[in-house]
Order: sequence, then C-alpha cells, then structure tokens
Amino acid sequence: MAHIYMTFDFGTDEEKAQQARHKLDGWKQAFRLDKKLIYKFERPAQQGDGAKPAEPAPAENETAKAGKGKTAKNAASKGKAVRKEEETREVAASTGPVKLHLRLAFSGHEKMTEQRWLNQIPTEEPFKGAARETAKVSDPGFAEIESKFEALEG
Repeated sequence: MAHIYMTFDFGTDEEKAQQARHKLDGWKQAFRLDKKLIYKFERPAQQGDGAKPAEPAPAENETAKAGKGKTAKNAASKGKAVRKEEETREVAASTGPVKLHLRLAFSGHEKMTEQRWLNQIPTEEPFKGAARETAKVSDPGFAEIESKFEALEG
C-alpha cells in the first residue's frame, strides 16, 4: 500500500490547527477512514523553565474539595470547567509553529478515492491558508518525511 504524505504549516495559529484536527476527526468517523487517514502534529519543544505551568495540581485539589460537600453532579461539572480552563492555558502557552502531517494510505484499487481526498483536503477551510507540501513515493524527499512522521507521537 503506497502512502502519500501532506504537510500543512499553520505557523503560530493554534486555533486553525485545532479546527483542522476537528475536521479530520469528523471525516474519519463519517467516512470510516480510521486506518486510511492518519495525522500527527509537530510542535517544537518548549524551551526554558516555564515550559508548562505547575498549576494542574492545585486545580485538581479544588475539584476534590468541591466534591466533598456537594453532589457528584456538581463536582463533575466543576471538574469539566477546570479541565477546559487547563486546555485554554495549554493552547495559549504553545505559541510556536504548528505543522500537521497527514498520511493517506489507500490501497491500489482506491486510486479515484485517493485522488478525491488529495484534491478536497487543501480546499477545505482550515487548510486553505496553510502552506502545504505533498510527498508521494516517487518524490526524492519521501523517505525523510516518512521517517519524520513515524518519529512523531500520535
């Protein structure tokens, strides 16, 4: 099975990258593309001591305190609010360049479907403004991109 890799560079726009992730997740579920459409994000490692704030521990303690005197439902909703707050902090903290690496893995008899996805993905909204590169097996830098994709955490 031949793979095709597409790389989208969103720059520092984390919101666009998350919109792209949601779009890809929707496609994977709607069109049953679980193993045929795989993506990974590349973010540079945060440098310095302030890479991640040490606030999650106190937030967890607040959730535990909230659960003692209240019903479980109120404690669960409080925990969700705390988790959302933590996610927004993480998004705000990551201001470095974000790249999305996408692998299309269609079998030989699905050439038309593969071509449709190659044409459709770059025209959709979150992917339009991003700089993109496409690498097929016959391209000279294919092995490098494939090894980079495999090295990224999913």
